[in-house]
Amino acid sequence: MAALEVAAPDAGLMRILGIGNMYPPHHQGGYELIWLSADEYLRRKGHEVRSLTTDYVEPGTTAADPGDVHRDLRWYWRDHAWPRFGARGSIATERDNGAVLARHLREFAPDAIAWWAMGGMSLSLLERARRAGVPSVAVVCDEWLVYGPTVDPWTRAFVRRPWLRPIAERLLRLPARIELAASAEYLFLSRVLRDDAAKVDPALGRGEIAHRGPDAEHFHAAPPQEWRWRLAYVGRIDPRKGIDSAIEALADLPAEATLRIVGSGDERHSEELRALAADAGVADRVSFSVADRAELGAVYAEADVIIFPVRWKEPWGLVPLEAMAVGTPVVATGLGGSGEYLEDGRNCLLFPAEAGSAAIAERVRRLAADADLRRRLREGGLATAAGLSADGFNARVERALSDVAR
Repeated sequence: MAALEVAAPDAGLMRILGIGNMYPPHHQGGYELIWLSADEYLRRKGHEVRSLTTDYVEPGTTAADPGDVHRDLRWYWRDHAWPRFGARGSIATERDNGAVLARHLREFAPDAIAWWAMGGMSLSLLERARRAGVPSVAVVCDEWLVYGPTVDPWTRAFVRRPWLRPIAERLLRLPARIELAASAEYLFLSRVLRDDAAKVDPALGRGEIAHRGPDAEHFHAAPPQEWRWRLAYVGRIDPRKGIDSAIEALADLPAEATLRIVGSGDERHSEELRALAADAGVADRVSFSVADRAELGAVYAEADVIIFPVRWKEPWGLVPLEAMAVGTPVVATGLGGSGEYLEDGRNCLLFPAEAGSAAIAERVRRLAADADLRRRLREGGLATAAGLSADGFNARVERALSDVAR
C-alpha cells in the first residue's frame, strides 16, 4: 500500500479520527464513555474529531449521535458471542473494513488516529494505518491487546501457518502480518493492563500509564449523612462483578439494611440475582434500576457505602473513584486496576474476594458502628479522587496525539 501524505497540524489544532468497536449512545459502558469524554474534550480545545465505529445498534436507542460519528465498520462479535465466519466471511469483512478505513483516511485526512476499544475488531486496521504512515495512539482501557488476536479470525488464521502470510498478502492484498507494538504509541489506563499486554509482546511494556479520575461535572462532594444501612452497587450486571456476594451479605445484616443495584448488562445474570435474593429471603430489600451519567452522583450520595466486590482483574475500576469524589465510603476487593489506588483503612475497606459475603457484612458492620472510621475514609477518598480527573486524563490523550502528529 502506498504511503498516505498526512498534513501537519495547523497551529497545534488537529484532525483526529477515533476508531473503536462501540460508541454512545448505542453502548454506554466505561470504555465508551471514556472515549466520548475524550472526544468532547478535544472538540472543546478546537480540534476536529471524527468517530468511526461498527454498525452495532443497541435495541431501543433513539438518541442522536453525539458529533461526527460514522457507524460503517463490521464487527466479528454479535449477540454476546463469536460466530464462525469461515475463510470467505473473514476475507469479506477484512476487505469491507479496509475500504471503510481508506475512505475515511482519504476524505477526512486525519493528522492522527486514536484507537479505542478494538476487541472483536479487524486488527488489520492498525496495520493498514501503520503502512499508510498515519501516526496513531492506542488508548487501552481493557484487555483487547491480549484477547483481540485470539478472536480475530483473520489474524488467528496465520498463527500456526506464518509462512502463508506473504502468499495471502500477495494474492488477497490484505495485511496478514500485524505489528501491534509498532502500530501506535500506547497509553494504558492501568499498570495491570500494561503488564498483561507485555506478556503478549514485551515491546508493549514500553507504553505509558495514564490513570483516569471521575468527571468533575457529575461527581463532587455531597454533605455527610447519618448512617441508615443503605448499601449500593453501581456497574455492569456481570457474574465477574461479585454482585451475588453483596446480596448474600444482606442476610447477615440488620433487617433495615437495603441494597440498591444500579446498572445494566447480562439479563440472564440479572434474573439469577433476583432469584438469589428471593432464596436468601432478602428480595424485598434489594432493588434493581438503571441511571444515566447525570444521575449517578445522586446515587452515590444517597448510599452509606458502595460495594465493589469484583472477582476478576478489573482493568481500572472507576466506580470507587466516583463514590470517593462524592464522599461515600467504599468496601472493595481491590482486584485489578483499582488496587493501584485503593488503600485499606485510608480511603476504603478491602476484603479478600474469596471471603465473599461474610467479609462484606463484617466490614459494613464496622462502618455502621464507627462514625470516626467513616469520616477518615471519606476524607481519604476525597483526597484520592481529587488527585485524579477526567480532564487530566483527556489532556494526556491530547498530548500523546499531538506528539505523534508532529
